[in-house]
Amino acid sequence: MTRAGGDGSGARGGVARCERLVVKIGSAVVTDGTSLDAAHVGRIAGEVAVLIKAGRQVVIVSSGAVASGCEGMGLKTMPRKIAERQAAAAVGQSLLMRAWSSALARRKLVGAQVLLTDDDMHDRARFLNARRTLETLLARGIVPIVNENDSVAFDEIKLGDNDRLSALVCGLVGAGGLVMLSSAPGLMDKRRIVPCVTDIEAARALVRPGTSGVGTGGMGTKLEAAQIAGEHGTTTVLVSGHEQDALTRAARGEVIGTVFDLAGRAGRNQRAARKSWIRHAARGRGRVVVDDGAARALTARGASLLPKGVVGVEGSFAMGAVIDVVDPHGTRIGRGIAGYASDEIDKIRGCKTTEIRRVLGYAYCDEVIHRNDLVVTKKESGS
Repeated sequence: MTRAGGDGSGARGGVARCERLVVKIGSAVVTDGTSLDAAHVGRIAGEVAVLIKAGRQVVIVSSGAVASGCEGMGLKTMPRKIAERQAAAAVGQSLLMRAWSSALARRKLVGAQVLLTDDDMHDRARFLNARRTLETLLARGIVPIVNENDSVAFDEIKLGDNDRLSALVCGLVGAGGLVMLSSAPGLMDKRRIVPCVTDIEAARALVRPGTSGVGTGGMGTKLEAAQIAGEHGTTTVLVSGHEQDALTRAARGEVIGTVFDLAGRAGRNQRAARKSWIRHAARGRGRVVVDDGAARALTARGASLLPKGVVGVEGSFAMGAVIDVVDPHGTRIGRGIAGYASDEIDKIRGCKTTEIRRVLGYAYCDEVIHRNDLVVTKKESGS
């Protein structure tokens, strides 16, 4: 999981050198369970101000809206029903933003609320609009404070938790570092903090189910977030949000908490960022079933998907939609951007590329999904 005796100094140094940071703050860090702790918000805002004064740009992803709204709703415990959680979020979001705005204003900083839902991530136009908004705020020295729009997001469209949201925001803004302030001091191996993770599957073997009791995530979602962030080229550090100066220490590259040394070259060019969006942020609008030969070509050779290999189409979708690709056994092997609409693919499935024009009367391209718009999610065995 970690290099022998390694503390991830190289990865931590990368976080220390990066200009742009995303800071994710868990509910248990800024609330006591059913009410907002303004003192904790103020303490973290002070650390953010130190980073900005040093020339860094910071995006805050703050949980805590639901917990903050419990007191106003007359609730003594976190609500379980979706409608009650949404109502608590509607009450709590304004309280949370007021606390952040006031705390930042005392440091002569301006905060800006940015609420996102899954639709903002899977729709490419809205994804790019969100990116432009965040870039504009950062360019003007304003601190974006991002949260999932819990008051309108149902389970089927929720991003799931702010851990995953923070990783997707890293892709939105091209952040070099993600610091996650949690109730946990890092990834634990029995009673010891694992200083550096280089193998995400080995790390998952240490995870036990459960959350803090306040948030919706757990250590499993933090590992998923670190993996997604790594694919964007972002290095993640997980530290205790209750430890003094934990954010500034992590941002300086000190050995604190757990660093996830998973960031490769992904996310550093436009094509990689597009594929990361296809894999993690976009929601599939339908799917195509391919034969065994096409499945092997996609997973082993990284080929484009041609009409000849398609044996079935499921769902109704337009050209340009993100769709899943499944093999004859129903196993998802990839996802990508459709070159044709579902009814068009149904007409040309099994055809050679030279037959597309004859069947449809026109041809946009030769591929159902071009290899540049395709992400393979299941590799061919032995490839």
